[in-house]
Amino acid sequence: MSDYTLAVAWSGKDALSDSDSAKVISGDDFDSEFTTIRTAVNSKADIASPTLTGTPAAPTAAADTNTTQIATTAFVTTAAGALNAAAYPVGAIFTTTTAYADSAAVVTAIGGTTWVAFGAGKVLVGLDSGDTDFDTAAETGGAKTASGTSGSTTLSTSQIPSHTHTGAQRSNPGGTDNAGSCSADSEAGQSTFHTQSTKTTGSTGGGSGHTHSTSTSTVQPYIVVYFWKRTA
Repeated sequence: MSDYTLAVAWSGKDALSDSDSAKVISGDDFDSEFTTIRTAVNSKADIASPTLTGTPAAPTAAADTNTTQIATTAFVTTAAGALNAAAYPVGAIFTTTTAYADSAAVVTAIGGTTWVAFGAGKVLVGLDSGDTDFDTAAETGGAKTASGTSGSTTLSTSQIPSHTHTGAQRSNPGGTDNAGSCSADSEAGQSTFHTQSTKTTGSTGGGSGHTHSTSTSTVQPYIVVYFWKRTA
């Protein structure tokens, strides 16, 4: 956008003598001057819907200005910074699925000054002042599995499955136990008559209690994201 500069030294003609041919205003003088004016005017932007080129500058409005005034890049940068500060104040948590390399990458993406990775491998829980497990911000706890040993339990008689134990006993009328070989037909010259009966065994087991060892996963259904905490 050029500025208009006189093409003809009009005021200098007044000092010339009347006999000086340069004092005469010619058609060429007017043509040269109006051509210069036209070139300068054509390089100016229109007031209505102008198309600007180069790097135009404008006054920067004060923060929070809400008018039809032109907003410069400086004004927009300040306004965006204020918006980010309101959305993510110091202490706020930013959740994303984008793998930012470091704090600087997060700053470039959403603003702020310093961010730290937060809550790796943990879920977030709302603070509950009435529960000592959840009454302090940033308090941690819990485990992925729960394991332990149950209390001891002794089965009652009615809880034991019904069962019996039997065994065979052989004897002769004389009372001699023939539990060994029954192939002989006589004993000490007398005939032997073998009989067989059942015999109940004694009780086995100590009747003491028993326990169960357990290991149970406590992981809820989940989806993995990145947490960043703004610290400055």
